[in-house]
Amino acid sequence: MEDYNKIIESLGVRFIKSKSIKIIHSLTVDNYYDVSNTILLLHKGEITFGEERSKVKEGDLLFIPGGKSASVTYGGGNTVKLTNEELLTNREKFLSSVVDPALIGTDPSSFSYVSFEAKVFDSVNFFASLDISPFVISHNPIISSYILDTVSEDLKAEPGRDRVINLNTDRIVVEIIRYILRQNLFVEKLATNSTYFKDPRLLDIFAYIKQNISGDLSNKVLAGVANVSEDYVGQYFKMLTGINPQDYIEYQRMEKAVDLLRTSKKSIREIGTDVGYKDTAYFCRRFKMMFGIPAGKMRRRESLMNI
Repeated sequence: MEDYNKIIESLGVRFIKSKSIKIIHSLTVDNYYDVSNTILLLHKGEITFGEERSKVKEGDLLFIPGGKSASVTYGGGNTVKLTNEELLTNREKFLSSVVDPALIGTDPSSFSYVSFEAKVFDSVNFFASLDISPFVISHNPIISSYILDTVSEDLKAEPGRDRVINLNTDRIVVEIIRYILRQNLFVEKLATNSTYFKDPRLLDIFAYIKQNISGDLSNKVLAGVANVSEDYVGQYFKMLTGINPQDYIEYQRMEKAVDLLRTSKKSIREIGTDVGYKDTAYFCRRFKMMFGIPAGKMRRRESLMNI
C-alpha cells in the first residue's frame, strides 16, 4: 500500500474542463479519443460503450482513460453513427450544454463530466500508462458529488471557483485510484508501475523528454541521459514501460500539441515546431492519424465544447 501512496503523492493533477450535457438525439462516436482522462456521470437516459455495448446505469460513472480510443453511444434507440470529425460540424443537433446549475441532471437524457490530467512526476499520464480500457464505477456517491460540485462551480464562476475545482479534481483522482484498488482491478499493471516509477534513470528520461519536447530526442540522446548504451536504451525503456521510447515521445508531443491548441493562439505550423516537428505536413498527418481529426478541427472542437 505504501507504493500506491507514493504514486498518489507523486501525481500532478490538472483540471481541464467540465460540462453538463443534454442528449438531444442519440448518437454513436466510434472513435472517441482524448489525451485527457474523462469521468462521466449519467443522470438519466442511456449510455453504452465498447464493442459489446456495455451499459452505464443511471447514477453510475463511466471512466475513459486518456489516450484510449473508445466507442461511446449517447442515448438509446436508433442512433446516428458519427466520427469525432463529423461531430464537430453537427454537435448542436445531438448535444447541448446546460448553462444553469439548477438544471443539471433534470433533463430525461443527460450526463455531466469532468476531464483532467493526472501525471506521475509531472511526466507520465498515469491512467494511460496502465493501458486500461474504459470501465464503469457503480454506486459511488462520493465521486458523483465531486463531479456535480465541479460542474456547478464551473458554471457559477464565483470567487474561489478555481481553488474549489482543483480540490475537487484532486479528490476525484484519488477516489478513482481507491476504487481500482478496492476492486482489485489491473493489479499486475499497478504493481509494474509502482516498480518503474521508482527507477531513477527512467525518471531522468521522462523529465528530459518533457523539458526538451521540441528538440532531439533520439535513442542516442536518451542513452546519454540514462547512462546506458544506445543499443540498449530502447530495450531498457520498453522493458520497464511496455512501449518503445519513440512511441512514448510521439504521444507526449501530440499531448503537448493538444494543450497548445486549447490554450494558445499559435498557428498549426508554430505548434508543430514547438513539439518537435520541422515538417508541418508530416506533423498534421501524424496528428490526424492519432486523433482522427486534423489539428485545426481539434482546436475548433475545443472551442465548441466551451460554448
